[in-house]
Amino acid sequence: MSGLRMLFLALAVWGAIHPMSYFIAWFRANGFDLGALVAAWHANAASSGLVWDLTIAAIALTVWIGAETWVRRNWLALIAIPATFGIGLSCGLPLYLFLRSRPID
Repeated sequence: MSGLRMLFLALAVWGAIHPMSYFIAWFRANGFDLGALVAAWHANAASSGLVWDLTIAAIALTVWIGAETWVRRNWLALIAIPATFGIGLSCGLPLYLFLRSRPID
C-alpha cells in the first residue's frame, strides 16, 4: 500500500474518531436527542454557516462518488456515502479517496 493511501486511511480513521468523541460527549450531557443536537448546530450564525458549508460539501462529494462509481464500476467506494452522512465529511472524503486510489482490476 502506498504512503498516500495509508495517509488517506489514517485521515478517515481520525475523521471518524475525533469528531465522534465530541458527539458522544454531547449525547452524554444532553441525552440522545437528535432534535436538540440539530438545534445546537444552529445556535448562532457562525455554526449555521459551518453546518451548511459541510452539508453542501457532503452533497457535492456524494454526486462525485456516484458519477465516478458509475464510470469506474468501483462499487465498494459507495460505502463512503453513508460514512459521509452517518459519521461526517471528515471521514467520508478521505475514505473515498482511499478506496478510489486502489488499483482496479
